[in-house]
Amino acid sequence: MRTILVAAWLGVSAASLVACEKQAAGEAKPKRVETVVVKAMPVVETNTITGEVRARVESDLSFRVSGRIVERLVDVGVSVKAGQVLARMDAEEQRADLDVARATLQSALAQQTQAKLAFDRQQNLFRTQVTTRAALDQAQEELLTAQGRVKSAQAGLDTAQDALSYTELRADSNGVITARSAEVGQVAQAAQLIFTLAHDGPRDAVFNVFESLYLGRKLDSKVAVGLLAASSNKAEAAVREISPTIEPSTGTIRVKVGLEGAADMQLGAPVVGSFRSVAQDAVELPWSAMASKSGQPAVWIVDPSSSSVSMRPIDVASYETGRFAVRAGVTPGDIVVIDGAKFLRPGEVVSYDKGTAK
Repeated sequence: MRTILVAAWLGVSAASLVACEKQAAGEAKPKRVETVVVKAMPVVETNTITGEVRARVESDLSFRVSGRIVERLVDVGVSVKAGQVLARMDAEEQRADLDVARATLQSALAQQTQAKLAFDRQQNLFRTQVTTRAALDQAQEELLTAQGRVKSAQAGLDTAQDALSYTELRADSNGVITARSAEVGQVAQAAQLIFTLAHDGPRDAVFNVFESLYLGRKLDSKVAVGLLAASSNKAEAAVREISPTIEPSTGTIRVKVGLEGAADMQLGAPVVGSFRSVAQDAVELPWSAMASKSGQPAVWIVDPSSSSVSMRPIDVASYETGRFAVRAGVTPGDIVVIDGAKFLRPGEVVSYDKGTAK
């Protein structure tokens, strides 16, 4: 009986071993992955940045004399004409100076008249040999001095008139007031900013761009600009000005794009600009191909001779939506795994479609 039981147990064990071997053989089937065959193609990097429509020419308006503001005639957003009065300053002191200048000029004119009469008398007397040459020269000197006083008084009067006119702040061009920095009753100093005037005429789309956008790449001279509310409707505009310095508070570079003939883009409207790099041949891969090796970007490469995989570090040039560009690490013709790489091991044999290309 014991012999029969042992034989039966050996038969069951042999059957189990055969089943395990069949199961192990089934598990050895190569893992299926999706791949692409790398090839270089023209790549354009695009960066979308928001900006604002501004006037190409803006003026900072200020009084040329100091005093107390007594009247403000415009506010932000008001359209003004060239020469229009925007604000007035208390002009009592300037009027008093003007009255003094007028009185000084009248006194100088009277002295000039007396000196002219005295000189004419001395000339007539000198012709008749009644007076001396010294008296004639003295009369001529007094006349010249009186004439100089008149010119000085006239210049003082002109200066006083100018100072009185400076108590009125006027627009230097047609445009729109975009900023106000003073109120009625405030004592303003000469050259202190009161209004900012955006001149009518050409408009610019102004963008504050991080300096990294210009490092190591050449950007296209054209920018696709559209209103933020309708960003799908964009127009090609040329870059007109790039600031040579970096704004210290924001670390950005100011870029101005000319909006020639863009009548629908009103002053102050938010816009979106697409800055594109010049097309260059590069290798692009989908995000799903990205792996990591020792904390650095890498991809899985398939050896076509053995269908085994290995991980290779790469140098990423740029990251885009849904894809990334590779600067170094892969070459045209390499087979890169783009799907199914999560549980791969170096040297593992995989199954892939050899007809897929990128």
